[in-house]
Order: sequence, then C-alpha cells, then structure tokens
Amino acid sequence: MSVVWEQFILTFIPLFIVIDAIGTLPFVISLGEGMNYKERRRMINIAVLTAVVVGLAFLFFGQFVLTVMGISFASFAVAGGIILLVLSIRHMTTGQMTEDIVKEEVMAMVPIGTPLSAGPATITTLILLAQQYPFYIVLISFLLNIVVLWIIFLLGNWIAGFLGKGGLKAVSRVFSLLLAAIAVSMIFKGLDMAGIISLT
Repeated sequence: MSVVWEQFILTFIPLFIVIDAIGTLPFVISLGEGMNYKERRRMINIAVLTAVVVGLAFLFFGQFVLTVMGISFASFAVAGGIILLVLSIRHMTTGQMTEDIVKEEVMAMVPIGTPLSAGPATITTLILLAQQYPFYIVLISFLLNIVVLWIIFLLGNWIAGFLGKGGLKAVSRVFSLLLAAIAVSMIFKGLDMAGIISLT
C-alpha cells in the first residue's frame, strides 16, 4: 500500500466515524416527516452545505487560532482527545453527542448541519489530522466524507428500512466505541509529544 493511500485511509476513517452519518440519520428522517420530496431534498442540501462551511472554516483557520492563542499541538491533542472521549461515552450511554434538539429551530442548519454533522468532534478531529498528515489529504478525506454524508441522507428512508431502528442504533454505538479508541490514541500522542510519556 502506498503512503498516500495509507494516509487517506488514516484520515478518512476517523472523519467518517466522528461525522457519524448513520447516527444522525434518525434526526434527518424525523425532522423531514411531513415534507414532500423537494422540501426534504432542500433541507438535506442546506444541512450538508452548513457542515461543509463549518468544517472548512476550522480546517483552514484552526491552526492559525491555536498559534494566536499560544496553544501547542501537544496540548490541543490531549484536550481534543479528552473531548472526543467524553463525546463518545455520552453517545454510547445516551445515543447522542449533543443536547436534545428543538424542532422549532432552523432544522437544516441547526441541528443537522451543526452540531450533529460538523460539531465539536468533527472540528477537533479535522484540526488534529491537519497537524499529522498532508493538508490536501485531510481536505480530500473531509470532502469525500461530506459526499458520503449527502448520499446517506438522500437514501435515509431506504437505509432506515433496511437496518431498522435497532440496526441504526447498533451501528452508531460501534462507531462510538471506535471514536473512544481514537480519542485515547490522541491523548497518548499528545502526552508523548509533550514529553510526559514515551511511546517508543
């Protein structure tokens, strides 16, 4: 396997897990109830566009913010890993990473676009990956994940019918467990970079 493909896989998979399109799907289906096909398609398009804008903003300017604030990557890796760990535990125990949604809010941008699709976990992962891998690899992985997100949302009713509610929850819980493992790995890497522990 070439280095580029290895880097792509190591960036695509963590982003796929934190974006958690399958876990967000029940919200999309629920909020789309009563809408016709055109209205539901428009809601999905706005939600995905919101996730793109939020994700790209932090991907391009996240490092600048850290530099301005004088935060080292090691410190951010530890803090980010802890946040991801807490979010993954919350998701495994409650079934969601964020607070309960309010249906009266702008449904497409909030909560589907952000914080469900591009929330703290996605933002933290993007910044951390951009420090470890070539920027263009992370950018491609993120954009491809957004395409996958868009397709899953469009095929939401079919996927829900195929997996069922139990299946959707089971897949989402597995993703949460993987996210917890990634979070612990990030914490160890941060501690190693800070010289607190040695992984070699």
